[in-house]
Amino acid sequence: MVDRTMSGIIPILATPFDEKGQIDFEDLEREVEWMVDVGVSGVGIAVASEIYKLTDTERDEVLSSVVKQVDGRIPVVMNTGAMGTDVTIHYSKRAEELGANALMIRPPTFVALPAGEVIEFFARVAASVTLPIFQQDQATAQVTPSMAVEIAGRHENLCYIKVETAPTVPRMAETAAQRDAATGTGRDLILFGGAGGSFLFEEVRRGSVGSMPGSTIPDVFVDLWDRWHDGDEEGAESEFRRYGALLRTLKQPHGLDNWIYKEILVRRGIFKTAQARHPALKPDRSQIYEIEQMLDELGIGEPDA
Repeated sequence: MVDRTMSGIIPILATPFDEKGQIDFEDLEREVEWMVDVGVSGVGIAVASEIYKLTDTERDEVLSSVVKQVDGRIPVVMNTGAMGTDVTIHYSKRAEELGANALMIRPPTFVALPAGEVIEFFARVAASVTLPIFQQDQATAQVTPSMAVEIAGRHENLCYIKVETAPTVPRMAETAAQRDAATGTGRDLILFGGAGGSFLFEEVRRGSVGSMPGSTIPDVFVDLWDRWHDGDEEGAESEFRRYGALLRTLKQPHGLDNWIYKEILVRRGIFKTAQARHPALKPDRSQIYEIEQMLDELGIGEPDA
């Protein structure tokens, strides 16, 4: 039976590197334990983890480390997407062997593909494993609402989607509407938000049951999620608006976000160093100072501070 119960806040981990660019597994374990301690519903290893900069051996090592540290307490979602069906199947089978609880896969984009080929891609991958799969809909690798429903109908594993194509609010609404109008297993598609959690509650109103934000403020996201679902919707939204500038800052492209995430994780006592792998645009001292001011205003420091 495929696990269809995942919901809530599932942050995407940042991968800690030392000053020589090697993975710092001690910091990774600390990050995972922190996530569990603050009450997240799961953790993910994906684009924000710089997974595309890891060797195959490193991918396996990171996943194995996270699975070991989690020790069955929460689900682990592993991104296994690649530019070919066979490679994606290889990564997906390997993730299953190493203990992942779910997969996240974006469509191949190296060459433009017709919708039918993307649907067949997902169907073939799903048939190769037993794990539930998050379709990942991004602006640069889109799974349109109608495609998402059709893909979900091709295999029971294809039961989740992470909606990230901007603007995400109408995209979420359209995906939910297409799902609700469908017949068969396509009606069972489960919606998650992403894009850094910037539209958390707007997406919930339109059918999302969870979100996959970044790794810097999981405690805040969990608290807000819990307040909303405990009935304090107005209070949760009011508090969430305080973090708008920070979430905007965290969404910067070109790898700048990787550095900023880690600068904040150093400040919070989770990482020892802030180091993104090249290529990634590095913030200057002025921007780091501006971020520090923002965090001071929000009262964000070490987890127990």
